[in-house]
Amino acid sequence: MTSSEFAGFYKLTPEERLRFVGEFAHLDRTELDILATSSALKIDTANRMIENAVGVMPVPFGIAMNFLINGKDRLIPMAIEEPSVVAGASHAAKMARSKGGFQTSSTRPVMMGQIQVVGCADPEKARVSILASTEEILRKANEQDPILVSMGGGATALEAKVIQTIVGPMVIAELLVDCGDAMGANAVNTMAEAVAPIVERIAGGRVYLRILSNLADRRLAQARVTVAKEDLGGAEVVEGIINAYAFAASDPYRCATHNKGVMNGVTAVVLATGNDTRAIEAGAHAYASRSGRYSPMTRWSKDANGDLVGEIELPMAVGLVGGTTAVHPIARIAVKILGVKSARELAEIVAAVGLCQNLAALRALAAEGIQHGHMRLHARNVAAAVGATGDLVDKIAEKMIEEKKIRIDRAKELLAEYSKRA
Repeated sequence: MTSSEFAGFYKLTPEERLRFVGEFAHLDRTELDILATSSALKIDTANRMIENAVGVMPVPFGIAMNFLINGKDRLIPMAIEEPSVVAGASHAAKMARSKGGFQTSSTRPVMMGQIQVVGCADPEKARVSILASTEEILRKANEQDPILVSMGGGATALEAKVIQTIVGPMVIAELLVDCGDAMGANAVNTMAEAVAPIVERIAGGRVYLRILSNLADRRLAQARVTVAKEDLGGAEVVEGIINAYAFAASDPYRCATHNKGVMNGVTAVVLATGNDTRAIEAGAHAYASRSGRYSPMTRWSKDANGDLVGEIELPMAVGLVGGTTAVHPIARIAVKILGVKSARELAEIVAAVGLCQNLAALRALAAEGIQHGHMRLHARNVAAAVGATGDLVDKIAEKMIEEKKIRIDRAKELLAEYSKRA
């Protein structure tokens, strides 16, 4: 089984979907059993992951279908509680297939560690002196992780700057580290700690913070897609999407929701693979503000043929080794489903999913309205919340949608009514 394209995947039972994913990703019996178990993360594992653990909170784990990325079919694991996100991504990915799907690229996995120096008598002289000692500082940094260095990574460069703050000037030394297939926080922080005394001595001030930056603007992932106007629903839909993008580019209130739609896809894959959702979110929103104005994470236009063209570029500090990715049983399976072999490959897929998710949201807004699919799933949740089970969930949901009254009180009335008839 090599194609991710599957019509009616949502119509299958969870067991049938799991069987398909297992065949696609060559999951073994143990891995299938883990996915089918709501308590795959045991309390003893959770207790090693965080402090004061008392339990675990399962999140729905779905599979987005139809993705074609750099000519290769992918199933996309997504961990998210919000209705319509997985379906939206699958639908948009299918529309993108006829023009070749998503094309991606990325830069080296370089992260930055910052060492803050205060109280320098001559900040500019201190900055120059730090840079003059680059070789010594890099050597000390790389002594901390010889394995990373042996694999082609490690500290590669040093930068320094003087910034003006509310408490006076500060000198900031910035260590650039190629983190390979790791997210890199531990390696970068360890290196920053190790070189801090050298920086302090050279600068003649006092070091306070020495820590990684989550604005990973040296570690970027890009994705691009062209979608035929016919697959979107016509030229009018293309115009609607471009107008929606223009709205976001000009208004921060709309832009926040536009970018939230991007992060629906990004965060779901990042969480599924056990990566740091908060770091990715902070970096993405900071990068969207790099011009001094909060801007859309995606860009939409049309080509000479009138087809829709979308692009995205995001900082993407994700890893495949270390941290939760290596510990959480579901995260390990998610990585296997994706079939990725490097952190850069994972980063590019996440960027493509973010672009795709934005396409799904904008197309819904431009065509039938965002509530159409979302409220159908919401209605089912409301029906289940009042105690409906089995066929009654769909029956009550359909009635509330027909009446345009998707409310708890109406769901209770319908449950009582249908239960009397049974």
